[in-house]
Amino acid sequence: MPSSTSPDEEDKLETCLLKFSDLDLKESNLINPNNSLKAELDGNTKKKYSFAKKKAFAIFVKTKQVPAPSYEFKETWWRCCQQLFADQISIHRHVATQHAEEVFQHTASILKQLTASVSASQSLTSTDKRNPPKDYLIPTQEVSAWLPDISCFSPDELSSGQGDMEGEVLLYYCYCDLEDPHWICAWQTALCQLLHVTGKIRIATEGINGTVGGSRVATRLYVRVMLSCPVFKDYLCEEDFKSSKGGAHCFPDLRVGVFEEIVPMGISPSQLSYKNPGIHLSPGEFHKEIEKLLSQTSQDRGDTILLDCRNFYESKIGRFQGCLAPDIRKFSYFPSYVDKNLDIFRQKRVLMYCTGGIRCERGSAYLRAKGVCKEVFQLKGGIHKYLEEFPDGFYQGKLFVFDERFALAYNSSVLSGQGFTACCITCQDKGGKQASGSTQDSFKEECECTARRPRIPLEQQA
Repeated sequence: MPSSTSPDEEDKLETCLLKFSDLDLKESNLINPNNSLKAELDGNTKKKYSFAKKKAFAIFVKTKQVPAPSYEFKETWWRCCQQLFADQISIHRHVATQHAEEVFQHTASILKQLTASVSASQSLTSTDKRNPPKDYLIPTQEVSAWLPDISCFSPDELSSGQGDMEGEVLLYYCYCDLEDPHWICAWQTALCQLLHVTGKIRIATEGINGTVGGSRVATRLYVRVMLSCPVFKDYLCEEDFKSSKGGAHCFPDLRVGVFEEIVPMGISPSQLSYKNPGIHLSPGEFHKEIEKLLSQTSQDRGDTILLDCRNFYESKIGRFQGCLAPDIRKFSYFPSYVDKNLDIFRQKRVLMYCTGGIRCERGSAYLRAKGVCKEVFQLKGGIHKYLEEFPDGFYQGKLFVFDERFALAYNSSVLSGQGFTACCITCQDKGGKQASGSTQDSFKEECECTARRPRIPLEQQA
């Protein structure tokens, strides 16, 4: 990536990056960020302001792209604020009038990055430019520069078939500091669309969390791109991607968004950092711990708690033997569960597990922050990785997954073969009712148990 941008290069970047003939971004009535921003900039940085503003606007619009309906000849529409936009003029005006503050904040972020790039360039003149420091690896290029070459693959190879054997579903997460999550969001959207991959990806300043599906060719390309990406390559490795049979058909569409947290716990990363989790145990180490625990009498087990930090409907169809499974309906209720039951964890060794490991990262950090546990451990890679090594181990039943497959079976054991996994009558009846709004997205899930819970602040999706 370039370390600095000359005025001539800026003009070229503006021309190739932004071809918004339908909307003049220089109109101050459309985007009017705080005037104090320009006043605080030095002379050199002011020259980059126009470029930064246009780039911020372009990236924001890019993150709202969705596939056009099958009956349309064009390839792209846009979705924002629960509205669909079929042309650039309408989405541009919507963003300019309704999201000026977010574009302004992103403009400031880009200006900061451009300034950092210049400083990094100057500091690199006397060092080996082939090995730049991590802080220098800031996305300043177009999204297309970070996309793989797929010219050697046919469309059929990238398109997943309808059968489970035709493709693959990947589950992964990566905690790392991201300075520009909106740029990563635009890149991930473009990458998944290029590879015909569907699924859900959450991005925040604390990292990325994804579950995506596509053909085997597409998912292997996706992994290769992620492992070679300068932002993630020092944090991600091959084993961080949990795979299972499936494909693009396992998800209704592609959803990529920027949030405050990459797993919705309801606590700001500034208050609870991912950098203070429990001790990671490999599947083999975790297996030995459970084996030791189950070999003891109930009285001797009092020192250790095997904690399932998933939702109750997940643990109802599959769980580790001898576990404590909280009666919570959302992970954002986990902190209040811990707060109300601190005496249960006092001076105990806690062995935590979840589906893929990400909820344990935040959950174990929360437990540790309370300062009541003797030790806190977590299963690295979650149940997914454990079942890859021990399909007939101590996990009984099926593994709940948040896609169209509902659950995965690794062995013949079955738990809760009958009965509801819903938490109240309202939830049980909801499955047979149609959404009340004009679209499925307008339907808000409500039930008796939700009404009894304290409200959790909503995530801010950009």
